[in-house]
Amino acid sequence: TVRKGMTMPYLDHVAIWVADLDSARDFYSHWFDGHANGLYENPRTGLRTHILHFAETPAGERGTRLEIMTRPELAEGREAAGLGWAHVSFGLPGREDVDRLASYMSEAGVPVVDGPRETGDGYYEATVLDPEGNRVELVASDYSDDVALRPAF
Repeated sequence: TVRKGMTMPYLDHVAIWVADLDSARDFYSHWFDGHANGLYENPRTGLRTHILHFAETPAGERGTRLEIMTRPELAEGREAAGLGWAHVSFGLPGREDVDRLASYMSEAGVPVVDGPRETGDGYYEATVLDPEGNRVELVASDYSDDVALRPAF
């Protein structure tokens, strides 16, 4: 268990590194009825992402999502070993919950490798490593629909 009285996180999204962002978006849209949001581009790092939503959810709720991500070195084939799953993300109600859980995990010896911080595309998150070195995001789920549902082109 985490800590008595803490809100338990839920699965928010998973992310995968791809070489061809458009082909990946089209594949998940066609075969799994995914609906991509607008493209996010970070001019400083070259990161480009889409987040796909798959199922209709009750009003006011968000379903689990798939984030597909690329960088120039992946698209150019210089870093093929970097392709594949990037992270799994667990949602918490708000920023304070992310801060609290990241602090508890750090105190317990779990490596906190990024954040807590606000990302360039508006999420508040921290990243920790599981025992195998896999990245696990803790994300505040109080992000706006403008962030979650970036308009498509």
